[in-house]
Amino acid sequence: MSKTNIRPATAEDQARLLELLPLLADFDIPKARKAQDLWLGDVPLLKAVLAGKADQTFLDVAVNEEDYILGLVLITMREELLSHAPSAHLEAIVVSPEARGMGLGRTLLQHTEDAVSRRGAHSLSLHVFNKNQRAKSLYTSQGFDNELIRAIKWLN
Repeated sequence: MSKTNIRPATAEDQARLLELLPLLADFDIPKARKAQDLWLGDVPLLKAVLAGKADQTFLDVAVNEEDYILGLVLITMREELLSHAPSAHLEAIVVSPEARGMGLGRTLLQHTEDAVSRRGAHSLSLHVFNKNQRAKSLYTSQGFDNELIRAIKWLN
């Protein structure tokens, strides 16, 4: 893989970012879920960030030497769930298929940790589906603690 750089996303990046978001469902999703439900909710937030209308959220992209977007991170600064200390939540992290296995996910996570620390966060949270083994492996290798379990029972 060629050299990558991480930079803030711009409005000109929107089309490529919208191509990448569906990759959030690129795993064996639970049978009661629809793939688009895993990423459609991030579209309005992504567009708001690009339009400068989401003060607490930022969006950075990993690009190659030709400025082609290989991955993204979408992060919201917010209080920690229980302590209410300054924190951040990783809304989305996506690595394009052509860049997988090259360490870009780890690079994006480290970038995220550094960026939110500079903004005053004491912690970084995220959600991951139990069946998303690729993502779970990345997060575990980077020191994330599986602190909470969200359980769901479908009634219909």
